[in-house]
Amino acid sequence: MDALFDTLSYFLWVALALGVLVFVHELGHFLAARLFGMRVDAFSLGFPPNIVDKKVGDTEYRLGAIPLGGYVKIAGMVDESLDAEGLESEPQPDEFRSKPVWQRSVVISAGVIFNLVFAVVLFSALAFAYGRSYTPAENMPLEIAEGSVAAEMGLRSGDRIVGVNGEPVERIEDVFTPETLSGDPFRMTVLREDGRAELTGPEGLASKLSRRSAALERAGETPGIESAFGISYRIPPVLGSVATGSPAEAAGLQPGDRILSIGGEPTTSWDRLTDQVAGSEGRPVTVVWARPDSLGAAGPAARLVERRGAAAVYQADVAPRPAGDGYQLGVVIDATAIGQRTETLGLGAALASGVDQTVGLTTATFAFIGKLVTGRESVRDNVGGPLMIAKQSKEAADLGLRAFWSFVAYLSIALAVFNILPIPALDGGHLVFLAYEAVVRREPSLKVRLVVQQLGVALILALMVFVIFNDAVRWFG
Repeated sequence: MDALFDTLSYFLWVALALGVLVFVHELGHFLAARLFGMRVDAFSLGFPPNIVDKKVGDTEYRLGAIPLGGYVKIAGMVDESLDAEGLESEPQPDEFRSKPVWQRSVVISAGVIFNLVFAVVLFSALAFAYGRSYTPAENMPLEIAEGSVAAEMGLRSGDRIVGVNGEPVERIEDVFTPETLSGDPFRMTVLREDGRAELTGPEGLASKLSRRSAALERAGETPGIESAFGISYRIPPVLGSVATGSPAEAAGLQPGDRILSIGGEPTTSWDRLTDQVAGSEGRPVTVVWARPDSLGAAGPAARLVERRGAAAVYQADVAPRPAGDGYQLGVVIDATAIGQRTETLGLGAALASGVDQTVGLTTATFAFIGKLVTGRESVRDNVGGPLMIAKQSKEAADLGLRAFWSFVAYLSIALAVFNILPIPALDGGHLVFLAYEAVVRREPSLKVRLVVQQLGVALILALMVFVIFNDAVRWFG
């Protein structure tokens, strides 16, 4: 039963994400067409079989059972349906083909424009609601895994990042972003004991990271961009909070305590703490911690070991409790120990942040497509379809609404960029026809348009088959 609910959750989250984005895209076409007096015969969200089919005025509104797309059928237009009935006759005043080229271009572009505006709205709303996290990069010394992509770049444990792609960077949150990773090549400036170093990412960086992420997933981990690189941070193991009723609270741990060792092994960072707790597999382990005098004495379960200046060192035996696929003490990191803070943004600043994110991600997406087309990155390793979108939607939703809607905003940009590509049957393909008409002052023949549209539909179907198969191979191995 749990497996069934888990499978359904994948479907529901991807249906929500794609449903919202397709609705926004098609709404753009619909509103622009109506603005210029074009008749819209159908507005469908999803593909047949139809769950809802209701005609209001000239338009039939449909809700399809397959939530992998949608369409707006505008009278007098050769679209992906390849329905050319009546297009040999003289155009009617309310048909697409009777309107000026500039109006038709606006209608075709409106879906892409709406997707980009929607991304701005989402990013702005999230920035306004949650603010912007700030962690000084200089406070985050690196730990580099042997044999990793980071090690291949030349990064060393203890390095501190001070620049990316030739630009200084102050926030660790600005280091590994789609915009920076689209650098050609990706470069990083670090400070280390023997001075400053400029390091360059390897060829095919995105493909290497994608393969590493897939390997981590097969090992049962949920990878982030840093773990794909082989990077972790030496975050001090200082407690920010202790959960009520947790093993940590029973042992006498309090916020502000610094963990010194677990199970007799030194705890040098928060990542090390996490690994040690997971490695206990629920067995009791001895936890040793230091407490500033200002926090007072520990509870009865703790034993005073020694005093170190203005701190007391305690120890207690703790049995981590099961949590999902692992174990936990019931403690949360103290973000202030690394200088992390959250900036509250006003409406104007939040809107500016939303615009900046959307422009940056759009530019990065076009740059990445360029690398795919030129063969500098692997299509197989980097292109995903419905299965991968479902997986990533579920993973984002598991992290909370902020992560989910951030993912939806990025998908909105990806949908806009994909649709504007000059491929027949996509919005970009229609714009190519309109550009031709604007230059030569006549439409391509109906026969040519139908043949080109058929080729475009065949190409898109072939691409869909490829990405679904590729998704299955990457997901299920």
